Parts: sequence; C-alpha cells; structure tokens
Amino acid sequence: MDELNSVASDSVDKANELVDLLIQYGSAFGLKIIFAVLFWIVGRWMISFIVRFVQRSMTRQKIDPTVLRYVGSFITVTLNIILVIAILGYCGIETTSFAAILAAVGLAIGMAWSGLLANLAAGGFIIVLRPFKVGDEIGAGGVVGTVTEIGLFVTTVNTADNVLTLVGNNKIFSDTIQNFSSNDFRRVELSFSLPFETDERVVVGLLQQRLGKVANVLSAPAVDVRLVGVSSESVVLMVRLCCHSEHYGAVRFDANGVIREVLKNRGDGQVEIDLVSGVVAESQQGLGGVGREVG
Repeated sequence: MDELNSVASDSVDKANELVDLLIQYGSAFGLKIIFAVLFWIVGRWMISFIVRFVQRSMTRQKIDPTVLRYVGSFITVTLNIILVIAILGYCGIETTSFAAILAAVGLAIGMAWSGLLANLAAGGFIIVLRPFKVGDEIGAGGVVGTVTEIGLFVTTVNTADNVLTLVGNNKIFSDTIQNFSSNDFRRVELSFSLPFETDERVVVGLLQQRLGKVANVLSAPAVDVRLVGVSSESVVLMVRLCCHSEHYGAVRFDANGVIREVLKNRGDGQVEIDLVSGVVAESQQGLGGVGREVG
C-alpha cells in the first residue's frame, strides 16, 4: 500500500512539474507573441512615418510625383521585409534559412520577370536622369509623339495621329531618344529644284520676304534660303526657317504653300508642289530635277 502511495505521489509531482514547465514556456512564448505583435504595429507605424517624411521632403524640393510613388513603394517593401525578418529572429525562429529561401525565390522571380524588371530599372533611370518629361514631344523606341505619362514599367506616348501608345521603358532607354521640345526652337528645312536658266537670286529674295511673314516663324534666327546644288539641268535651293516645337507641323505646311505660290507665279504654272510631303515636283511641261525635303 505504501508503495502505491509512493508511486501516486511521484506521478503527481511529475505532473505538477510538467504543468509548471508548460506554464513557464507558455508564458515566455506568449510574451514573445505579444511583443512580436507590438513590434509589428510599432514597426508599421514607423515605416509609414518614414515614407511620409521622405515624400514630404521630396515634395518640398518639387520632385516629380512619379518619383515620389516609386521611392515610396521601394522604401515600404524594403522596410517591411526587414521588419518581418527582425520579428522572426526575436521569436527564436532561425532566419538564415528563411533569408536563403527568400533569396532563391527572388532569383527565380527575377529570372522569370527579367523583362519586367528591366523595364522597372529603366523607368527608374528615366525618372532620375530625366531625358524627357510629361508634355515633351519625343522620338524613341520607334514611336514619335507627346509624352502623357512616365510609368514604372511603360511610358505613354500620344502620336500625331492621336493614337495612345505604350512603350516599354527598357526599349526607350536602350534606344536613341530624340527630345524635340528640349531646345528653344526647331528648324524646318525644305529643298526644291529650279531650271538651270532661272535666276535663283530673284527667287531667294522673294522667298525670304514671303516666308518671314508666315505665322509662328521666328525672326531670329532669320529665314535662310541658299543654293545647295547645281547640275547641267537644274539648281537646288534649300529653305531654312525656325519655329517653336509645337508649331513645327503648321509652319512646315504653310511654308510649302508659300513656296508653291512663289514658284507658280514665277514659272507660269510649270512648277507644282506636293503639299503633303513638302516636295517640289515637276509638271509634264517641266523643269529638270526632283526636289526633296530635309528635316
């Protein structure tokens, strides 16, 4: 009987020890869970505060809104990853293997989304280096038009024929970029031919006088008409006039009309001009040589 009482007493003692141990570890783990939740809440608040502080600082410096969104997203994702790893480490979870798994997943995603990430990186360079801005007329990636938006992955361009075109940032950044709005003015160049017997000095004088009065043509630099080619049958003249970028198309077409009028009056209708292409052409009664447009 005494032996049974002794065994029962030992069992009770062991059960009490097990309960005490469970209470001890449970309390410690529970405290860690509570502190981990607190760390998460405080960490998220600090991340939001840091992002808002950085964005306000950049706003005061008049940084482009696209840059603000880009930087804000990058800081938020990076700090959240650091916060999660720190909390796991505090809870006693080995983070070395977690970091290795995260790196492997990142590598796999990077290889699968290499084109998308290339566009993302190129978008960052475009935003920082600013080869163009919203509202500029550019030629890049095989597209010519006005920039309406610079996104993280694509740039939106509205072409002259009113087609909204999305071009990958990597294609733009790896190609030659022409910014037609960057300089103060843009030069329009047109060339055409006259019969060899024509006194080109008279035509030059008339064109300089008439072209200088075309709407939106700048007085400085002045209109320039030069003899640029001579053959046995014809002479070639080139017209150069300057305007602001937004008036380029209108000035080019108006200049074609003036050239046509001057040459038609001088040649008794023997010279015709293609107003669409801006090229001076011959009639069948004609004058030697075929003109071309430059620029």
